Amino acid sequence: MPSTIQPTLADVPETTLWTLYNRANEAARADGCLRDPKCLEIYHALSYDYARHFGKAEPSHGIRSQLFDDKLRIFLDRHPDGVIVNLGEGLETQRFRIDAPQALWISVDLPQSIALRERFIAPDAQHRHIAASALDTAAWFDAVPPGRAVFITAQGLMMYFREDEVAALIKAMARRFPGGYFMFDHICPRLSQRTLSHRGWMKTPHYRAPPMPWGVRRDRLQPLISRWLGRPVAVHNVTFMFPRGPLRWLVPLLEKTPIANHLPGGVCWLQFPPIPPMGTQKAQ
Repeated sequence: MPSTIQPTLADVPETTLWTLYNRANEAARADGCLRDPKCLEIYHALSYDYARHFGKAEPSHGIRSQLFDDKLRIFLDRHPDGVIVNLGEGLETQRFRIDAPQALWISVDLPQSIALRERFIAPDAQHRHIAASALDTAAWFDAVPPGRAVFITAQGLMMYFREDEVAALIKAMARRFPGGYFMFDHICPRLSQRTLSHRGWMKTPHYRAPPMPWGVRRDRLQPLISRWLGRPVAVHNVTFMFPRGPLRWLVPLLEKTPIANHLPGGVCWLQFPPIPPMGTQKAQ
């Protein structure tokens, strides 16, 4: 397909092209961690200088998608008719990588991102698109049918919110979807501070990453989210498994090092606690 579509995204929505670039390059490799023809189709159809903006492609976003896919497949094995809500989905093509004929997929993203997504991916009864911020819970909560298991994902999203916004969103989801699952990635405070500095994070001389106000150490996620929800919540880290090179062996070793594994960001998942019996709720 010729590159004929010129994307006009900016700020945070433009980051969907960054992740598309890295996923597509991973999908194009014989030794890549993804098989994703739809991603490659979209990548080649867009007239955009990926390398100029983002530099050399690297595997992290492809690995991240693989981690989310793996956890979602486990969920769907247990709940074939479950509901998957992908917050800030952009041009992610997860629904094409996972066979789930009974599931309901809900993609939530800003209007400009949904408009570009629908140039390539049409919504239907099983795959719904909602043009709204993930923070606008009134726009998407009611789209989730009651009585079905729920798996909510946020790839490359939470770091673009302030901590108070993250807290409000997680608390609202926990109240609305008790027993549901939430999986997201996060960055470390040092990278967050870099993006907020006067110079910002210049990914290349031609691309400045948007500000990322929320950075958190991995070891502080569990107590932080537990405090937000007013009761203990287990937060499970998911190890990045690089498909090749020295990081394939180095990262698992670092995960076992108490000091080192607290420094970087990463991927994690949690299950929202059930609603406690009346009279046992704690004030928040």
